[in-house]
Amino acid sequence: MEGLTNSTLVYFTSDHGGSLEAQLRNNQYGGWNGIYKGGKGMGGWEGGIRVPGIFRWPGVLPAGQMIHEPTSLMDVFPTVVQLGGGEVPQDRVIDGRDLLPLLLGTAQHSDHEFLLHYCENFLHAVRWLQRDGGRLWKVHYTTPVFHPEGASACYGRGVCPCSGDQVAHHNPPLLFDLSKDPSEAHALTPDTEPLFYQVMDTVAWAVEEHRQTLSPVPLQLDTWGNIWRPWLQPCCGRFPLCWCDWEGDPESLPARES
Repeated sequence: MEGLTNSTLVYFTSDHGGSLEAQLRNNQYGGWNGIYKGGKGMGGWEGGIRVPGIFRWPGVLPAGQMIHEPTSLMDVFPTVVQLGGGEVPQDRVIDGRDLLPLLLGTAQHSDHEFLLHYCENFLHAVRWLQRDGGRLWKVHYTTPVFHPEGASACYGRGVCPCSGDQVAHHNPPLLFDLSKDPSEAHALTPDTEPLFYQVMDTVAWAVEEHRQTLSPVPLQLDTWGNIWRPWLQPCCGRFPLCWCDWEGDPESLPARES
């Protein structure tokens, strides 16, 4: 009615891939990540972090175009600020990049040469888009130990851990060429990849540069930070029995607590 559909930028995406551990008996309820290894809650495997992004803005963005460049959900902030005519803060490091040049075709490549993939506050993997060769590398420092042995997720645990004795630390790190092996099925070695040490050195330099920009802050993504808080939940019944059945008869619902 307001005519907003054709004058609004819509960005449809997800913050993670399918949750492979979400099962009931032998039925899979947590989605399917196709050829990509791993899933939700895993800090580095493609199945947990590679998601589609769909943009719609009639009259501004050309329809039907495909962009094969790495971007990040961190890019939403500077993109929206730019569209609103503002400026991103200059007193801190902003990891996101304005997506408009890429979407409009005025830029051919993403501003993200490196993307660092964390699990909670632990760095698990780094992606490097090698500009001069067009290859997309992924270096894994830490990966979850799948359970049971031979599985493709952490079944029986609900979600893979980020640290502790249920993760594997790789020395040397695992290296994959995502431009040829998006499934991360074949880890490269110095014997199979002539650029092995060059890639490792370049990524290690990027990690060190990144760490120089970090400042200590309270951890927000630990177990306590993600725990369910009933006092933050809209309550239809008598607290704490906040059960809402909006599919039922509204007249049979208890009065909403203020």
